[in-house]
Amino acid sequence: ELCVEAIRLGRILVALMPEAESLGLLALMLLHHARRRARVDDDQLILLDAQDRALWDKAEIADGIALLDQALALRQSGPYQIQAAIASLHAQASDTATTDWAQIAALYDALYRHLPSPVVALNRAVAVAEAFGCETGLSKLDALGEDAFMQRYYLYHAARADLLRRSARYADALTAYRRALDLCQNTVETTFLEGRIAEVEAQIEG
Repeated sequence: ELCVEAIRLGRILVALMPEAESLGLLALMLLHHARRRARVDDDQLILLDAQDRALWDKAEIADGIALLDQALALRQSGPYQIQAAIASLHAQASDTATTDWAQIAALYDALYRHLPSPVVALNRAVAVAEAFGCETGLSKLDALGEDAFMQRYYLYHAARADLLRRSARYADALTAYRRALDLCQNTVETTFLEGRIAEVEAQIEG
């Protein structure tokens, strides 16, 4: 209900102020909201690569992309438009393998110029890993590891753990997953991390 209300208010904002970033913000909300039914199943977190894309709301995706096109036509770049462009690339891909990760990484570069935050840097590193390989992404993540915020941010450790797992570095992945679990306060994501820990432990024991 909160998301629906945010979108309603976003439409009012666009009607009152049809500016590039207002359009970009509404597009961003719609593109993320379109995937709501596929993100969780029986209180289990479902990552992007495992989501049933048939559950994505095609009408909301089309609406979001149309709004993004309107925003980009105004040629006034801003962070909401860039984030909406990233979301649109995810929304239009048939699966994770065909997603244009190189373009997403480039968009995160542009977003970082607007918002040079640790979270944007983390997302950029993950996109780089998808585009250019886990080891390249890990080098980006490791460079961020000295940041005090990152050490307290469970998603940093979770992202690093995932790349380590995919690189078959299971002992290192287990350490990173456990650190992420220690820091996580979201029940759904805690359950997911516990499942990943069990998978990695099985790989080590096997």
